[in-house]
Amino acid sequence: MTEEFFSHSGHETRQIARQFAASLQPGEIISLTGEPGAGKTLFMRGVTEFFHCDEQLSSPTFSLFNIYHGSLDGEEVALHHFDLYRIESLRELEAIGFDEYLSGGDFSFVEWAERFSEFSSLYTVEVSLEYAGAESRRIIIKRSVR
Repeated sequence: MTEEFFSHSGHETRQIARQFAASLQPGEIISLTGEPGAGKTLFMRGVTEFFHCDEQLSSPTFSLFNIYHGSLDGEEVALHHFDLYRIESLRELEAIGFDEYLSGGDFSFVEWAERFSEFSSLYTVEVSLEYAGAESRRIIIKRSVR
């Protein structure tokens, strides 16, 4: 199933992300793709708002991996946020425990997922953000059928 949205502001991107987050189930693994500056981090900010994460969201580009703690219906949840942009090899992915985190039953979000196509079958949802003008973005959400 594929859905398409158009956002004309950062506020709208976060709103779309909050609505998207409401549809997720624990254990989902989400790929986030898009050019630099297309809004992946802003989209993630909307997701963390939905899950009431208190930590300040930042792009994980420099840390490669962040865990955000929040809640859903009164239960604690963890959001694993990876950025594979600077990862050069499968060995580096293994070193940060990529496989273990993905199979942990929490929510996982992987930016630049396309860099390692070996894992594409693991993603339950693909979110793509594209430029659609100076301030506008096209957001495509594709759910895999399992």
